[in-house]
Amino acid sequence: MTPAGSARRVVVLGDSLAISPSRAESFPALLEARIGRERLPWTVTNAGVNGDTTSGGLLRLAALLRDDVGLLVLELGANDGLRGVPLATVEDNLAHIIERAQHRAVGVLLCGMETPPTRSVDYTLQFHYLYPRLARRFDVPLVPFLLQGVALVSEMNGPDGIHPNAAGARRIAETVWPYLEPLLRRRSVPPLGR
Repeated sequence: MTPAGSARRVVVLGDSLAISPSRAESFPALLEARIGRERLPWTVTNAGVNGDTTSGGLLRLAALLRDDVGLLVLELGANDGLRGVPLATVEDNLAHIIERAQHRAVGVLLCGMETPPTRSVDYTLQFHYLYPRLARRFDVPLVPFLLQGVALVSEMNGPDGIHPNAAGARRIAETVWPYLEPLLRRRSVPPLGR
């Protein structure tokens, strides 16, 4: 159980997008700085791993969900889409992550991703739809597209044109904050029995 008045943790379960351009300048670090400015009783753990997939996130989840974790920001799927992982596998993995978090009374913020039509237009469309479907199924808030205003915008990305630079990370943090803030405020008091 988290002692009254102590900080609880937000875990960002993500891939390279969560650690770009560096851990210090990443969107989770910027969210933690904003949480501090707002004087909210939360800390952020950046559990981003370069190249991670939904399968990898599922394997890492149990070790991350400690008793002081109150929120999970789920930022996975981009690499699955780029690799053409079957959509049913992506959806099942994300569903299992959400289910396991909710089973431990951890709130979830799902971050929607898109994938370019390198496999097929149908794959890209169905990939797009799986995030809203999961959000409805599990009644969790959804950031519609994590990279809104960043994807394909050269000044928001590093030299590879894919990973956010410092400006891109700031934009991602601004995109996530309106969805995260209400969860932080609503869940600031630990539930009984945690």
